[in-house]
Amino acid sequence: MSNTYKSAGVDKEEGYKTVDKIKKAVAGTHNANVLNNLGSFGALYEIAGYKNPVLVSGTDGVGTKLKVALDSKKYGSIGVDCFAMCANDILCHGAKPLFFLDYLACGKLDSEIAAEIVLGMVEACKDNNCALIGGETAEMPGMYQPGDYDVAGFCVGIVEKEEIIDGSKVAAGHKLIALPSSGFHSNGFSLVRKIFPDFNEEFEGKPLYETLLVPTRLYYKPIHKLLEEVEIDGIAHITGGGLIENVPRMIPQGLGAKIDTSKIQIPSIMLELEKRGKIARKEMYGTFNMGVGMVLAVDANHAPKVLDLLDDAYEIGEIVKSENQIELF
Repeated sequence: MSNTYKSAGVDKEEGYKTVDKIKKAVAGTHNANVLNNLGSFGALYEIAGYKNPVLVSGTDGVGTKLKVALDSKKYGSIGVDCFAMCANDILCHGAKPLFFLDYLACGKLDSEIAAEIVLGMVEACKDNNCALIGGETAEMPGMYQPGDYDVAGFCVGIVEKEEIIDGSKVAAGHKLIALPSSGFHSNGFSLVRKIFPDFNEEFEGKPLYETLLVPTRLYYKPIHKLLEEVEIDGIAHITGGGLIENVPRMIPQGLGAKIDTSKIQIPSIMLELEKRGKIARKEMYGTFNMGVGMVLAVDANHAPKVLDLLDDAYEIGEIVKSENQIELF
């Protein structure tokens, strides 16, 4: 019998099935700026209506949260996570997401699983008025075990040059406003899995994996709702490294963030992780978002309006003159 690509472990037909399952849904994210369809060698996106546009890009993956999804055979939220980790990053500069591309790698492709992951991306893209314009599905036997998947993505957004948010206007006296997270989002899962090895154990009346797999919150709508009415001088997406590493990224030298941790609304699952794992509180704040998905730095005069516009936002501190970029008390 002669050798074929399929005999080496790559089933092209399963790839075609995946495309068939997602093609219509993906097309539903397109708008008039998308000039071609899936299947071309490159995706074409027209930029119009801007005076001095600047493109803002971000790329990320889902990390070992994938292991929770794969072991639990629940794949729907993973695509949302992948998109959110990229799109939330570019939001920190005031950008509107334009388009997204994904990369899915596996040992043996299952079109049902692949489609479920991509359809999660479709859902997230629609929520952010963003077009899913392309991607790559790589079946790589020998590199990944059958049943293993890895997911990454790439998002490009746009902002007028004079409207870029880069933290340069952040000043002493600015208030720090927290936007709640939906849970762990997609960070710290290597430690989460170490402390919670059984994803099926019961937590607050349901299997633990349901809590762990809550998708990363998408912040496009609340952030751009604010930008239409209030000037925001700094935005930090609280991802890997937690508040300790991410808040300083939006603060100029000579200033620091003074955060009152008693105001932070920590999710019960994180408190349980801390207790069960005997993890120091400082380690928690340097690893997880602790219930805070985004932190905004706004002029004190604008803070009341921000809190009024967003029902779930709350103040956690302020910017002070300091050589310490962040102080938790």
